[in-house]
Amino acid sequence: MRHRNKNKILDREKGPRELMLRNMASSILLYEKVKTTKAKAQAVRPLVERMITASKAGDLAARRGLIKVLLQKNAIKKTIEVLGVRYKERPGGYTRIVKLGTRQGDGAEMVQIELV
Repeated sequence: MRHRNKNKILDREKGPRELMLRNMASSILLYEKVKTTKAKAQAVRPLVERMITASKAGDLAARRGLIKVLLQKNAIKKTIEVLGVRYKERPGGYTRIVKLGTRQGDGAEMVQIELV
């Protein structure tokens, strides 16, 4: 039984799933919008929110926390220098999920996750 197990498994082992989510979070922070499936967007959303909240401090501890999670150096730099400053006054809710319809091949529900 999966009582109180909140995480989405996404039909992957733990290692590949975590790397996929970290890579997707880096892409969202770099490009500010990504087209993906609904399940993946809902799984990556809390990770992106935490990264932006951490970057609002803008200090060395925040940068080191981002280095632990994000894979790309330019994503870390943009998060600290651009996004942390942009959302300084906003208390949360930095992402938006917009429905796009279903994918032609397998009928998966596609969405676009973007920064507000």
